[in-house]
Amino acid sequence: MPKISVLVAVYNTAAYLPQCLDSLLSQTLEDIEVICVDDASTDNSLEVLRQYAERDERIKVFALKENRGQAHARNVGLSHATGDYIGFVDSDDWLSQDALEKVCNSFREDVDCVLFRLLYAYVDGSLKDYKMSSFSTMTGDEAFRESLTWQIHGCYVVRNAIHKAYPYDESQRAYSDDNTTRIHYYYSRKVACCEGVYYYRQQPVSVTRSVSVRRFDFLLANESMRCQLIGIGASDESLRCYETVRWLNLVGVYMFYYLHRNELSATERQHGLEVMHHVWQTITLEQVSPSIKRKFGYMPLRCSWRLFRLQEELYFWLRGLLGRNRET
Repeated sequence: MPKISVLVAVYNTAAYLPQCLDSLLSQTLEDIEVICVDDASTDNSLEVLRQYAERDERIKVFALKENRGQAHARNVGLSHATGDYIGFVDSDDWLSQDALEKVCNSFREDVDCVLFRLLYAYVDGSLKDYKMSSFSTMTGDEAFRESLTWQIHGCYVVRNAIHKAYPYDESQRAYSDDNTTRIHYYYSRKVACCEGVYYYRQQPVSVTRSVSVRRFDFLLANESMRCQLIGIGASDESLRCYETVRWLNLVGVYMFYYLHRNELSATERQHGLEVMHHVWQTITLEQVSPSIKRKFGYMPLRCSWRLFRLQEELYFWLRGLLGRNRET
């Protein structure tokens, strides 16, 4: 049984795969397996994977016939993982040479999850640390609550038993895998942090940055997380925290709609409005922070969806006007 299984979901990243795979095969911890799942790529990603698999038996390649999204691809890889610990590396990211050794050394009897040190890697070659308070260990409950607002990031390795018990959330094609991270933290006795580096490539055309109707999936993934929190019996404090986050995210996604609706089709705009309307109706307002609900732009106005939309339109128009005035 290898020490660590690394899941690599691949979709049209042939240009970046060599850097990713080379970083894994050159790890100072050699007792690993790299499980690559090609999610029906249309470039030569699968060919690259097979070339690497011929060179090193630690690489296992699985090819999907239909594109199903990252969470599904990772779950396919997870079903084949045999390591004591399981983590992931996105196919356009890479690790420092000693990253997995440092992760492995950080596991103790009561530590179930270990975070990498996360560095954003920009196209100009610059690097920037993920802003996170330094810690050596925290309880799983503490890590869970910190992750609700991403005070800690989600690039980590977790014990096999926890990951197999809680596979990736496939409720949405994008964003819902974040929910799994939080559940893994919740069920960990302790979460540790190490100095092994995960290099997170910043792509200007990624799903989270592009103008796409899939941006509204973020709110549906939030709803799935809410249901999971209730299902695991999360504390009232955690539920209040997350409902506040959901409310802030609703306003944030409305800003995306306000700025980019002309770049979406009529059908996509209607879908976005329906999703936002649904979320506006279903957030438990009693659990949202009162100070936020009193702010213009964030007032629920549950009496009328049209009135709420009018507030948002005016709020973002004023923000844009103030921004232009500052520039002149």
